[in-house]
Amino acid sequence: MAKRYPKQPGAKGLTSATFGTSEDAASAMSGHRKRLHSLAIHTLALHGALAPFEAVKLSGVKACALQPRFSELIAERLAEPTGQRRRNPETGKSAAVLRLTELGRERLAGGAQ
Repeated sequence: MAKRYPKQPGAKGLTSATFGTSEDAASAMSGHRKRLHSLAIHTLALHGALAPFEAVKLSGVKACALQPRFSELIAERLAEPTGQRRRNPETGKSAAVLRLTELGRERLAGGAQ
């Protein structure tokens, strides 16, 4: 499944410990990926630079569904880290703040595919 990422949800693969659960989860998400990907990129466009946990809170979507879309945006060079980090008040951990790249802004405008 890794060869299809980031165009389709990824999975770490089959191990004796997971018995394919990662692959199953990726398959279950594939039908929702396009909408969630769009939500992630539009949230960054509307609100500017955000940590993924902030975008999750603004969108009202579960973190397990939306947060991986930000990794996809980075892999597609549509978003990039700003170099800033913000502390997630719920977990106490810090997260990278992301912003749209020029390519990401072009994609929203309908220019780049």
